[in-house]
Amino acid sequence: MVQKEDKAALDGDMIAYWPLDEADGRTALDVVSGQQDDIAYALLDARFTEAANPKRVQGIRGSGLLFDGYSTWISRPADDVDQPLDALTIMAWVAPRSYEWGEDRRLSAIVNRHDREAKEGFILGMYRHGSWSFQLGIEGRWVELWCEEQPLEKGKWSHVAATFDRKESMMRLYLNGVQVAAHPTPANASITSCGSDLLIGRNNQAKVLAEAFRHHLFGGLMDEVKLYRRALTAEEIASDVEQDLAPFGGAIPAIAEADIFLDRAPLKKDRHRPQYHASPPAHWMNEPHAPIYFEGKYHLFYQHNPQGPYWAQIHWGHWVSGDMVHWRDLPVALAPEKGAVDPDGVWSGSAAYDENGVPALFFTAGDDSASPNQRVGLARSTFLQDGDSDLAKWAKHPLPLIVQEKGQGMFGDFRDPFVWKEGELWYLLIGSGTDGRGGTALAYTSRNMTDWSYMGEFCTADPSVYPYLGNMWELPVLLPLGNNSEGIEKHVFLISPLGPGADVEVFYWIGTFDREAFRFKPDHEEPQLIDVGDFHFTGPSGMVDPRTGRNIVFTIAQGERTPQADYDSGWAHNAGLPVSLSLRKDGQLGIEPIEELQSLRGDHLVSLTNVTIAEVNERLANVKGDMLEVVFELEEAVEERIGLHVRRSPNGEEETLIYYNRKDAEFGVDRTKTTLDPEARSRGVQSGRLELAEEALHLRVYLDRSMIEAYANGRKSLTTRAYPSRVDALGLQLSGKPFIIIKSIDIWKMSSVYET
Repeated sequence: MVQKEDKAALDGDMIAYWPLDEADGRTALDVVSGQQDDIAYALLDARFTEAANPKRVQGIRGSGLLFDGYSTWISRPADDVDQPLDALTIMAWVAPRSYEWGEDRRLSAIVNRHDREAKEGFILGMYRHGSWSFQLGIEGRWVELWCEEQPLEKGKWSHVAATFDRKESMMRLYLNGVQVAAHPTPANASITSCGSDLLIGRNNQAKVLAEAFRHHLFGGLMDEVKLYRRALTAEEIASDVEQDLAPFGGAIPAIAEADIFLDRAPLKKDRHRPQYHASPPAHWMNEPHAPIYFEGKYHLFYQHNPQGPYWAQIHWGHWVSGDMVHWRDLPVALAPEKGAVDPDGVWSGSAAYDENGVPALFFTAGDDSASPNQRVGLARSTFLQDGDSDLAKWAKHPLPLIVQEKGQGMFGDFRDPFVWKEGELWYLLIGSGTDGRGGTALAYTSRNMTDWSYMGEFCTADPSVYPYLGNMWELPVLLPLGNNSEGIEKHVFLISPLGPGADVEVFYWIGTFDREAFRFKPDHEEPQLIDVGDFHFTGPSGMVDPRTGRNIVFTIAQGERTPQADYDSGWAHNAGLPVSLSLRKDGQLGIEPIEELQSLRGDHLVSLTNVTIAEVNERLANVKGDMLEVVFELEEAVEERIGLHVRRSPNGEEETLIYYNRKDAEFGVDRTKTTLDPEARSRGVQSGRLELAEEALHLRVYLDRSMIEAYANGRKSLTTRAYPSRVDALGLQLSGKPFIIIKSIDIWKMSSVYET
């Protein structure tokens, strides 16, 4: 600390100085006053995992503090800090991790003590696409100074300084010691005092979002935060920057990726967070999409908010894997960009091979200045230039590929392109609706991947007969199933309904794909469900695996918690396990988890054959776990309801029952005793129809903390959630008449896919 106090001189003009040099802890020292100021952070008193302090990393001088973007800020009570009115300087080193969207044109605060509507106080902060601003309340006016042409770069240190001088009637902005903007203020007028607390990293007029969350927080690194009661000169600011950079030969030091990117380590022991399902390192995700295989690696992307565990400012997160099981986190692949086709969001899409056989991403480009605001964008991998098989870098095509025209679907609802290539032709489906005839996927073709021709509506269904299909279909997927027993080629067409009355699940039809007309004719009028859980198996994407020829489908496994629980935990949602779809001999859809999941098996806890339910339960009395695979098969078809209790407390106060009732052809989950937490939403029965005729039940269950996935006889899946309140809810028990014979039962402990 001495070297920083020396450097600052701590003269009488300095109001406060936070070096942020602490190695750990939940306070930040102001070396001017000697006061320790509180740091807010969601995991300080963690509800679901081990408590943790905000992360400290290498700063410009000593340590720096990482602000997570939604729950981290430093606060100083209003009565404990001077309020300069005639002159002010704010300085800090900042390195944004992401850009917040700036709802209501409010800033993601770096330092502030203000009330914009009352036209009081001051704020220095960031806005959309890295633009930044200094704003003051001056004697009844709100004055704004902006720097938009030299934005603050993500992942890089920038020194920002803002000054105001009443005598000069001027406010200025400096970037890395150089003035970049100036604006006059009312002559001889002072800042109007504000009674708000002084906050670092959070706007003290932050807008509420989804009950628990606030907009307008800074996400990234900060160091060397200083306030002065005078306007430092350009020479003084440049000198300050020069002194900070002297140890680095005058150059701004690079930031290690591990210091600024999202870190999954603090969440590893979260008792509800799945560990062998794909998930972002932290914060929000919705549907995974755009799977593709390239150079021996599988790539999967996902809708992601790097700013926090809530839906907003959507990017494309990115994982890579050698087996679709063990995923490795990569930097964000696509982010909204000023001047690009997607300034307001990068929404779902797909991947395909370009004319050189290199992956290209097709995405929904959000541009709120356009009508409609949803268009098809393209990004090409830079692999041919850099040889990086991780595909970490992408170059966006400068113009949208397809702009919806009136008469093409439901105008304004136009998203989630699904693209594939056959021969010399690229095919594209995109989700939309019709004029009063329900949802649809619109069809387009291209011979060069950039110029597309509209081919009409790919498939429709009668909304009066099937109102649960809504008025718009999202995330269309078409996959080849091969030939049926009569030698006729079949495909499966997947959609996710949206709109009034829609049941947001994954529905499918098996049918015939007419390539010449680009139409799909279902074999059955009524759509079918892959999964009989409720709103936990959604957001489909798919690919034909070039390595094995299998049809692989990925989904989001929706969470089921309050916004406050998401805030407290620091994450929301994860992917479902990859599922292989096939055409069974009986013409029905085959649904199985991919066989590569067996690589996660650890200790073989139970292996029994030809035993009764009573005998199995004696053995299960000593088996505990929340990361397990359970496989059991009955000796014969029985009429009684058979089930498996998981996440069971010792006396059954909490438990979740997965069951099959042959009499009613019902495959379901009973969650009436899943949790004693009065705030939990995981309750009730979820079920669907599954006819097994004379087949004996064969059930495969994957338990991964709050995730439960069950697969019955290769015909149906059931995905659900359980958030027990008791930490001892780890038991298993079979349900059914005690004399029923179990042909076999095996239980394995499962490993995390994020050990390294």
